[in-house]
Amino acid sequence: MRLDHVQLAMPRGAEDVARAFFGQLLGMAEEDKPYPLRDRGGVWFRKGQTIVHLGVDEPFSPQLKAHPAFVVGDLDALAATLAAAGHPVHPDDTLPDRRRLYTADPFGNRIEFIADGDGFGQR
Repeated sequence: MRLDHVQLAMPRGAEDVARAFFGQLLGMAEEDKPYPLRDRGGVWFRKGQTIVHLGVDEPFSPQLKAHPAFVVGDLDALAATLAAAGHPVHPDDTLPDRRRLYTADPFGNRIEFIADGDGFGQR
């Protein structure tokens, strides 16, 4: 079994906001949505094997606990990039073998980032 993609919710009409965060800030490439799904709104992104779909949810309510967790090569650089762009950066040292932080996407959805090589996936 493998994970195909993660879907996060967003408000209607906020595709450009999603592009700024996931595309420009995180460096993910936008993918074309299949024709039958385009009228629903939202936007899809990919970077390597990581796929994120943002779908319109009405009424919209951000996920404050449930979250995707992405492994990144340079957690410190990402933290600086997020902070400079005005996104919250909350380091979490609860797990002694993991360097990680939490942030929120522009819609308030919780996102976790884990430093590559810190024991992730080696359980």
